[in-house]
Amino acid sequence: MAPKAAEKAAPKAKAPAKKAAVDKASKAKKAVAKGVQKKSSRKVRTTTKFHRPKTLRLPRAPKYARKSVPNKQKLDSFAIINFPLTTESAMKKIEDNNTLVFICDVRANKRQIKDAVKRLYDIEANRINTLIRPDGKKKAYVRLTSDFDALDVANKIGII
Repeated sequence: MAPKAAEKAAPKAKAPAKKAAVDKASKAKKAVAKGVQKKSSRKVRTTTKFHRPKTLRLPRAPKYARKSVPNKQKLDSFAIINFPLTTESAMKKIEDNNTLVFICDVRANKRQIKDAVKRLYDIEANRINTLIRPDGKKKAYVRLTSDFDALDVANKIGII
């Protein structure tokens, strides 16, 4: 009796499996008929130019310094002022106008000359006039403030 019961149960088990297979096959048939690629709409271009998209730009993070030692300042106080002038006209300026006359580096500007004079000789300059002489050197007329006397400073420097 046991074998007959097993035979009757088997057809019932085959029916649901067969139906599942048929369903799967019909789904595959529909998918093949429909196609896998979807038709996507393309963006309408309004200009003829193509602008590359903006991407992330990270700041530089070097592994080592490209220069081992930073540059030394070329124009220090001693390089800016070469020497004081001791000509007759320069002496006249010292006496009459409270002005000292220096030959300076051509690359130095008025502010640098003013700072250099202050550092080297401990004097305050009221204003600086500069010119470049025909021989290519820069001449600076340093007008001192009323607190300082150009004759005293010239004596201290050693011009007179």
